[in-house]
Amino acid sequence: MRAHEDTRIHFEEGVNVIIGPNGAGKTNILESIHLLCLSRSFLTSRDTVVLRQGAPFYEVIGEFDTEARGRQKARVAFVPGEGKKVFVGAAPLERLTDIVGRFPVVVFSPEDQRLTAEGPEYRRRFIDNIISQSSPVYLDHLLRYRQALKQRNELLHRARRTKRPVDPVLLQGLTAGLLDPGSAIIAARMVFMEAFSNHLHQAYERISDVAERPRMTYHPFPDSLWPPSSGLQDAGSVREAFAAEIERMAGREQERGMTLCGPHRHDLDLYLDALPVRRYASQGQHRTFGMALKLAQYDYLQTRGRERPILLLDDVFDNLDPARIEAFLEILGSDAIGQSVTTAARREIVHNHLGPASCRTIDVLPGALIREPELREPLP
Repeated sequence: MRAHEDTRIHFEEGVNVIIGPNGAGKTNILESIHLLCLSRSFLTSRDTVVLRQGAPFYEVIGEFDTEARGRQKARVAFVPGEGKKVFVGAAPLERLTDIVGRFPVVVFSPEDQRLTAEGPEYRRRFIDNIISQSSPVYLDHLLRYRQALKQRNELLHRARRTKRPVDPVLLQGLTAGLLDPGSAIIAARMVFMEAFSNHLHQAYERISDVAERPRMTYHPFPDSLWPPSSGLQDAGSVREAFAAEIERMAGREQERGMTLCGPHRHDLDLYLDALPVRRYASQGQHRTFGMALKLAQYDYLQTRGRERPILLLDDVFDNLDPARIEAFLEILGSDAIGQSVTTAARREIVHNHLGPASCRTIDVLPGALIREPELREPLP
Protein backbone atom coordinates (compact mmCIF):
# COMPACT_ATOMS: atom_id res chain seq x y z
CA MET A 1 0.00 0.00 0.00
CA ARG A 2 1.40 3.34 -1.13
CA ALA A 3 4.26 3.97 1.34
CA HIS A 4 4.67 0.33 2.45
CA GLU A 5 5.99 -2.65 0.53
CA ASP A 6 6.49 -5.27 3.25
CA THR A 7 5.66 -3.90 6.69
CA ARG A 8 4.75 -5.97 9.76
CA ILE A 9 3.61 -4.51 13.07
CA HIS A 10 2.38 -6.01 16.31
CA PHE A 11 -0.05 -3.81 18.24
CA GLU A 12 -0.60 -4.13 21.97
CA GLU A 13 -3.82 -3.74 23.90
CA GLY A 14 -4.19 -0.14 25.04
CA VAL A 15 -2.46 2.85 23.45
CA ASN A 16 -0.23 2.37 20.38
CA VAL A 17 1.52 5.42 18.96
CA ILE A 18 3.03 5.61 15.47
CA ILE A 19 5.65 8.36 15.28
CA GLY A 20 7.18 9.74 12.12
CA PRO A 21 7.48 12.79 9.87
CA ASN A 22 4.85 13.72 7.32
CA GLY A 23 5.01 11.48 4.27
CA ALA A 24 6.54 8.53 6.11
CA GLY A 25 3.40 6.38 5.76
CA LYS A 26 1.84 6.66 9.21
CA THR A 27 -1.66 7.18 7.86
CA ASN A 28 -1.30 4.21 5.48
CA ILE A 29 -0.93 1.93 8.51
CA LEU A 30 -4.28 3.13 9.88
CA GLU A 31 -5.71 2.78 6.39
CA SER A 32 -4.62 -0.87 6.35
CA ILE A 33 -6.39 -1.57 9.66
CA HIS A 34 -9.52 0.12 8.37
CA LEU A 35 -9.40 -2.00 5.20
CA LEU A 36 -9.30 -5.17 7.28
CA CYS A 37 -12.26 -4.00 9.38
CA LEU A 38 -14.55 -2.53 6.71
CA SER A 39 -13.02 -3.64 3.37
CA ARG A 40 -12.33 -0.03 2.33
CA SER A 41 -10.07 2.91 3.05
CA PHE A 42 -11.30 5.82 5.16
CA LEU A 43 -9.55 8.24 2.79
CA THR A 44 -10.77 7.16 -0.64
CA SER A 45 -13.26 4.85 -2.32
CA ARG A 46 -10.81 4.08 -5.15
CA ASP A 47 -8.58 1.06 -4.58
CA THR A 48 -6.26 2.14 -7.37
CA VAL A 49 -5.34 5.15 -5.22
CA VAL A 50 -4.48 2.84 -2.32
CA LEU A 51 -2.15 0.79 -4.53
CA ARG A 52 1.58 1.39 -4.22
CA GLN A 53 2.94 3.10 -7.33
CA GLY A 54 4.11 0.48 -9.82
CA ALA A 55 2.82 -2.45 -7.75
CA PRO A 56 0.67 -5.10 -9.49
CA PHE A 57 -1.58 -5.59 -6.41
CA TYR A 58 -1.96 -4.83 -2.73
CA GLU A 59 -2.56 -7.26 0.11
CA VAL A 60 -3.25 -6.56 3.78
CA ILE A 61 -3.24 -9.36 6.36
CA GLY A 62 -4.11 -9.02 10.02
CA GLU A 63 -4.86 -11.07 13.10
CA PHE A 64 -7.56 -10.08 15.58
CA ASP A 65 -8.01 -11.41 19.09
CA THR A 66 -11.79 -11.34 19.45
CA GLU A 67 -14.06 -11.93 22.41
CA ALA A 68 -16.63 -13.97 20.49
CA ARG A 69 -14.53 -16.06 18.08
CA GLY A 70 -11.01 -16.08 19.48
CA ARG A 71 -8.11 -15.29 17.20
CA GLN A 72 -9.12 -14.64 13.60
CA LYS A 73 -7.06 -13.88 10.53
CA ALA A 74 -8.40 -11.49 7.92
CA ARG A 75 -7.00 -10.68 4.48
CA VAL A 76 -7.91 -8.07 1.88
CA ALA A 77 -6.41 -8.32 -1.61
CA PHE A 78 -6.89 -6.11 -4.64
CA VAL A 79 -5.70 -6.67 -8.21
CA PRO A 80 -6.48 -4.01 -10.83
CA GLY A 81 -8.79 -5.42 -13.46
CA GLU A 82 -9.80 -8.34 -11.22
CA GLY A 83 -11.23 -6.52 -8.22
CA LYS A 84 -11.01 -6.93 -4.47
CA LYS A 85 -11.53 -9.99 -2.29
CA VAL A 86 -11.89 -10.32 1.48
CA PHE A 87 -11.01 -13.49 3.39
CA VAL A 88 -11.65 -14.48 7.01
CA GLY A 89 -9.54 -17.47 7.80
CA ALA A 90 -9.04 -19.28 4.51
CA ALA A 91 -12.56 -18.68 3.21
CA PRO A 92 -13.43 -15.80 0.87
CA LEU A 93 -16.48 -13.80 1.88
CA GLU A 94 -19.40 -13.85 -0.54
CA ARG A 95 -19.73 -10.06 -0.32
CA LEU A 96 -17.11 -7.49 0.66
CA THR A 97 -19.58 -5.97 3.10
CA ASP A 98 -19.88 -9.25 5.03
CA ILE A 99 -16.79 -8.16 6.96
CA VAL A 100 -18.62 -5.10 8.36
CA GLY A 101 -19.30 -5.41 12.08
CA ARG A 102 -17.03 -8.40 12.61
CA PHE A 103 -14.12 -6.17 13.71
CA PRO A 104 -15.71 -2.83 14.70
CA VAL A 105 -13.59 0.26 14.15
CA VAL A 106 -13.84 4.00 14.74
CA VAL A 107 -11.54 6.46 12.96
CA PHE A 108 -10.95 10.09 13.92
CA SER A 109 -8.99 12.22 11.46
CA PRO A 110 -8.67 15.88 10.40
CA GLU A 111 -11.15 15.10 7.61
CA ASP A 112 -13.84 14.73 10.26
CA GLN A 113 -14.21 18.50 10.51
CA ARG A 114 -16.54 18.02 7.54
CA LEU A 115 -19.00 16.26 9.83
CA THR A 116 -19.97 19.50 11.54
CA ALA A 117 -18.93 22.12 8.98
CA GLU A 118 -19.94 20.83 5.55
CA GLY A 119 -22.78 19.14 3.66
CA PRO A 120 -25.25 16.45 4.73
CA GLU A 121 -23.53 13.58 2.89
CA TYR A 122 -20.84 13.43 5.60
CA ARG A 123 -23.38 13.15 8.39
CA ARG A 124 -25.40 10.52 6.49
CA ARG A 125 -22.23 8.51 5.96
CA PHE A 126 -21.42 8.86 9.66
CA ILE A 127 -24.67 7.36 10.95
CA ASP A 128 -24.79 4.74 8.21
CA ASN A 129 -21.31 3.61 9.27
CA ILE A 130 -22.32 3.30 12.92
CA ILE A 131 -25.61 1.51 12.40
CA SER A 132 -24.17 -0.82 9.74
CA GLN A 133 -21.39 -1.96 12.08
CA SER A 134 -23.95 -2.77 14.77
CA SER A 135 -26.74 -4.15 12.55
CA PRO A 136 -26.22 -6.44 9.52
CA VAL A 137 -29.93 -6.04 8.75
CA TYR A 138 -29.50 -2.27 8.38
CA LEU A 139 -26.54 -2.76 6.08
CA ASP A 140 -28.59 -5.13 3.92
CA HIS A 141 -31.38 -2.54 3.69
CA LEU A 142 -28.79 0.09 2.75
CA LEU A 143 -27.37 -2.05 -0.07
CA ARG A 144 -30.83 -2.88 -1.40
CA TYR A 145 -31.85 0.77 -1.28
CA ARG A 146 -28.77 1.95 -3.15
CA GLN A 147 -29.37 -0.60 -5.90
CA ALA A 148 -33.04 0.35 -6.24
CA LEU A 149 -32.15 4.05 -6.18
CA LYS A 150 -29.59 3.59 -8.95
CA GLN A 151 -32.14 1.84 -11.18
CA ARG A 152 -34.86 4.39 -10.49
CA ASN A 153 -32.52 7.31 -11.18
CA GLU A 154 -31.42 5.72 -14.45
CA LEU A 155 -35.06 5.44 -15.55
CA LEU A 156 -35.85 9.06 -14.63
CA HIS A 157 -32.65 10.37 -16.19
CA ARG A 158 -33.21 8.45 -19.45
CA ALA A 159 -36.74 9.83 -19.75
CA ARG A 160 -35.51 13.38 -19.20
CA ARG A 161 -32.65 12.97 -21.67
CA THR A 162 -34.86 11.52 -24.42
CA LYS A 163 -37.75 13.90 -23.59
CA ARG A 164 -40.16 10.98 -23.38
CA PRO A 165 -42.67 10.22 -20.61
CA VAL A 166 -41.55 7.76 -17.95
CA ASP A 167 -43.04 4.27 -18.31
CA PRO A 168 -45.55 4.39 -15.40
CA VAL A 169 -45.60 0.63 -14.81
CA LEU A 170 -41.81 0.40 -14.67
CA LEU A 171 -41.58 3.46 -12.45
CA GLN A 172 -44.17 2.03 -10.08
CA GLY A 173 -42.21 -1.21 -9.77
CA LEU A 174 -38.94 0.59 -9.09
CA THR A 175 -40.64 2.87 -6.57
CA ALA A 176 -42.00 -0.17 -4.73
CA GLY A 177 -38.47 -1.59 -4.61
CA LEU A 178 -37.28 1.68 -3.08
CA LEU A 179 -39.98 2.03 -0.44
CA ASP A 180 -39.38 -1.08 1.67
CA PRO A 181 -35.62 -0.75 2.32
CA GLY A 182 -35.87 3.06 2.43
CA SER A 183 -38.59 2.97 5.09
CA ALA A 184 -36.59 0.46 7.15
CA ILE A 185 -33.52 2.75 6.95
CA ILE A 186 -35.49 5.81 8.08
CA ALA A 187 -37.14 3.95 10.96
CA ALA A 188 -33.78 2.54 12.10
CA ARG A 189 -32.21 6.00 11.99
CA MET A 190 -34.99 7.36 14.20
CA VAL A 191 -34.40 4.65 16.79
CA PHE A 192 -30.65 5.19 16.54
CA MET A 193 -30.94 8.94 17.13
CA GLU A 194 -32.89 8.37 20.32
CA ALA A 195 -30.20 6.07 21.73
CA PHE A 196 -27.17 7.93 20.39
CA SER A 197 -28.12 11.25 21.96
CA ASN A 198 -27.26 9.93 25.44
CA HIS A 199 -23.81 8.81 24.29
CA LEU A 200 -23.23 12.22 22.67
CA HIS A 201 -24.14 14.12 25.85
CA GLN A 202 -21.80 12.00 27.95
CA ALA A 203 -18.93 12.27 25.46
CA TYR A 204 -19.23 16.04 25.20
CA GLU A 205 -19.16 16.43 28.97
CA ARG A 206 -15.95 14.39 29.17
CA ILE A 207 -13.98 16.65 26.82
CA SER A 208 -15.51 20.06 27.52
CA ASP A 209 -15.89 21.99 30.77
CA VAL A 210 -18.59 24.30 29.44
CA ALA A 211 -22.30 23.91 30.03
CA GLU A 212 -23.31 23.72 26.36
CA ARG A 213 -25.67 20.90 25.47
CA PRO A 214 -25.02 19.05 22.19
CA ARG A 215 -28.02 17.84 20.25
CA MET A 216 -28.72 15.94 17.04
CA THR A 217 -32.08 15.88 15.29
CA TYR A 218 -33.39 13.88 12.34
CA HIS A 219 -36.63 14.98 10.71
CA PRO A 220 -36.99 12.96 7.49
CA PHE A 221 -40.32 14.33 6.22
CA PRO A 222 -42.06 17.70 5.97
CA ASP A 223 -44.30 18.54 8.93
CA SER A 224 -47.38 18.03 6.76
CA LEU A 225 -46.46 14.36 6.38
CA TRP A 226 -44.71 13.80 9.68
CA PRO A 227 -45.48 16.28 12.47
CA PRO A 228 -42.65 16.74 15.02
CA SER A 229 -44.92 15.25 17.68
CA SER A 230 -45.07 11.92 15.82
CA GLY A 231 -42.10 10.49 17.71
CA LEU A 232 -40.79 7.03 16.90
CA GLN A 233 -42.96 4.94 14.61
CA ASP A 234 -42.69 1.55 12.96
CA ALA A 235 -41.49 1.02 9.40
CA GLY A 236 -45.09 0.67 8.21
CA SER A 237 -46.00 4.20 9.29
CA VAL A 238 -42.77 5.51 7.87
CA ARG A 239 -43.53 3.76 4.56
CA GLU A 240 -46.85 5.59 4.29
CA ALA A 241 -45.15 8.95 4.79
CA PHE A 242 -42.35 8.04 2.36
CA ALA A 243 -44.85 6.95 -0.31
CA ALA A 244 -46.81 10.18 0.15
CA GLU A 245 -43.66 12.26 -0.26
CA ILE A 246 -42.66 10.40 -3.44
CA GLU A 247 -46.13 11.06 -4.85
CA ARG A 248 -45.87 14.74 -3.89
CA MET A 249 -42.48 15.05 -5.61
CA ALA A 250 -43.37 13.06 -8.76
CA GLY A 251 -43.57 16.05 -11.08
CA ARG A 252 -40.31 17.61 -9.92
CA GLU A 253 -38.51 14.26 -10.12
CA GLN A 254 -39.45 13.85 -13.78
CA GLU A 255 -38.38 17.43 -14.49
CA ARG A 256 -35.01 16.90 -12.81
CA GLY A 257 -34.52 13.30 -13.90
CA MET A 258 -33.62 12.02 -10.43
CA THR A 259 -35.10 10.80 -7.14
CA LEU A 260 -35.51 13.85 -4.91
CA CYS A 261 -36.68 12.34 -1.63
CA GLY A 262 -35.63 9.47 0.60
CA PRO A 263 -32.87 8.63 3.08
CA HIS A 264 -30.16 9.46 0.53
CA ARG A 265 -31.27 13.12 0.74
CA HIS A 266 -31.77 13.50 4.49
CA ASP A 267 -29.62 15.51 6.86
CA LEU A 268 -28.85 15.47 10.56
CA ASP A 269 -29.06 18.80 12.33
CA LEU A 270 -26.38 19.46 14.95
CA TYR A 271 -26.94 21.99 17.71
CA LEU A 272 -25.16 23.43 20.71
CA ASP A 273 -28.01 24.48 22.95
CA ALA A 274 -30.40 26.13 20.45
CA LEU A 275 -27.79 27.26 17.89
CA PRO A 276 -26.98 25.27 14.72
CA VAL A 277 -23.34 24.15 14.86
CA ARG A 278 -22.72 24.47 11.15
CA ARG A 279 -23.71 28.13 11.08
CA TYR A 280 -22.72 29.55 14.46
CA ALA A 281 -20.05 27.37 16.10
CA SER A 282 -16.47 28.59 16.54
CA GLN A 283 -13.54 26.50 15.28
CA GLY A 284 -12.99 25.21 18.80
CA GLN A 285 -16.63 24.22 19.15
CA HIS A 286 -16.52 22.42 15.79
CA ARG A 287 -13.49 20.42 16.95
CA THR A 288 -15.03 19.61 20.33
CA PHE A 289 -18.28 18.50 18.73
CA GLY A 290 -16.37 16.34 16.23
CA MET A 291 -14.40 14.68 19.03
CA ALA A 292 -17.60 14.07 20.97
CA LEU A 293 -19.25 12.46 17.94
CA LYS A 294 -16.36 10.02 17.56
CA LEU A 295 -16.24 9.13 21.26
CA ALA A 296 -20.01 8.67 21.23
CA GLN A 297 -19.63 6.39 18.19
CA TYR A 298 -17.07 4.31 20.09
CA ASP A 299 -19.34 4.04 23.16
CA TYR A 300 -22.39 3.18 21.07
CA LEU A 301 -20.64 0.37 19.21
CA GLN A 302 -19.09 -0.93 22.41
CA THR A 303 -22.45 -1.22 24.17
CA ARG A 304 -24.18 -2.89 21.23
CA GLY A 305 -21.63 -5.45 20.12
CA ARG A 306 -19.63 -8.34 21.45
CA GLU A 307 -16.31 -6.73 20.46
CA ARG A 308 -14.70 -3.53 21.66
CA PRO A 309 -14.00 -1.29 18.68
CA ILE A 310 -10.49 -0.38 17.61
CA LEU A 311 -9.98 3.38 17.79
CA LEU A 312 -7.82 4.94 15.06
CA LEU A 313 -6.61 8.54 15.45
CA ASP A 314 -4.81 10.13 12.53
CA ASP A 315 -2.75 13.23 13.39
CA VAL A 316 -5.65 14.76 15.28
CA PHE A 317 -3.61 16.41 18.03
CA ASP A 318 -1.92 18.98 15.82
CA ASN A 319 -5.25 20.76 15.38
CA LEU A 320 -6.32 20.76 19.04
CA ASP A 321 -5.54 23.16 21.85
CA PRO A 322 -3.66 21.82 24.94
CA ALA A 323 -6.82 21.47 27.05
CA ARG A 324 -8.58 19.29 24.48
CA ILE A 325 -5.41 17.25 23.87
CA GLU A 326 -5.14 16.55 27.60
CA ALA A 327 -8.82 15.63 27.88
CA PHE A 328 -8.66 13.27 24.92
CA LEU A 329 -5.42 11.60 26.01
CA GLU A 330 -6.85 11.08 29.49
CA ILE A 331 -9.74 9.18 27.92
CA LEU A 332 -7.34 7.18 25.70
CA GLY A 333 -5.33 6.08 28.70
CA SER A 334 -8.40 5.08 30.72
CA ASP A 335 -10.36 1.83 30.82
CA ALA A 336 -13.06 3.45 28.65
CA ILE A 337 -11.05 2.70 25.51
CA GLY A 338 -9.68 -0.71 24.57
CA GLN A 339 -7.09 -0.71 21.80
CA SER A 340 -6.18 2.54 20.04
CA VAL A 341 -3.67 3.35 17.32
CA THR A 342 -2.59 6.98 17.07
CA THR A 343 -0.32 8.71 14.58
CA ALA A 344 1.69 11.78 15.54
CA ALA A 345 4.58 13.73 14.08
CA ARG A 346 5.97 14.55 17.55
CA ARG A 347 6.23 11.93 20.30
CA GLU A 348 6.10 14.46 23.12
CA ILE A 349 2.43 15.20 22.38
CA VAL A 350 1.50 11.76 23.69
CA HIS A 351 4.45 10.91 25.92
CA ASN A 352 4.27 14.09 27.99
CA HIS A 353 0.79 13.12 29.17
CA LEU A 354 0.73 9.32 29.21
CA GLY A 355 4.42 8.60 29.65
CA PRO A 356 6.51 6.37 27.35
CA ALA A 357 5.85 3.29 29.49
CA SER A 358 2.08 3.63 29.14
CA CYS A 359 1.98 3.13 25.38
CA ARG A 360 3.66 1.17 22.64
CA THR A 361 5.64 3.44 20.32
CA ILE A 362 6.45 2.54 16.72
CA ASP A 363 8.83 4.71 14.73
CA VAL A 364 8.29 5.11 11.00
CA LEU A 365 10.85 6.65 8.65
CA PRO A 366 10.22 7.62 5.02
CA GLY A 367 10.43 4.51 2.89
CA ALA A 368 11.10 2.12 5.77
CA LEU A 369 9.64 0.69 8.95
CA ILE A 370 11.60 -1.62 11.24
CA ARG A 371 10.00 -5.05 10.95
CA GLU A 372 8.99 -6.53 14.23
CA PRO A 373 9.91 -10.20 14.78
CA GLU A 374 7.82 -10.60 17.91
CA LEU A 375 4.65 -11.49 15.96
CA ARG A 376 3.35 -14.59 17.68
CA GLU A 377 2.87 -16.45 14.40
CA PRO A 378 4.42 -15.39 11.09
CA LEU A 379 1.89 -14.19 8.55
CA PRO A 380 2.25 -15.67 5.06
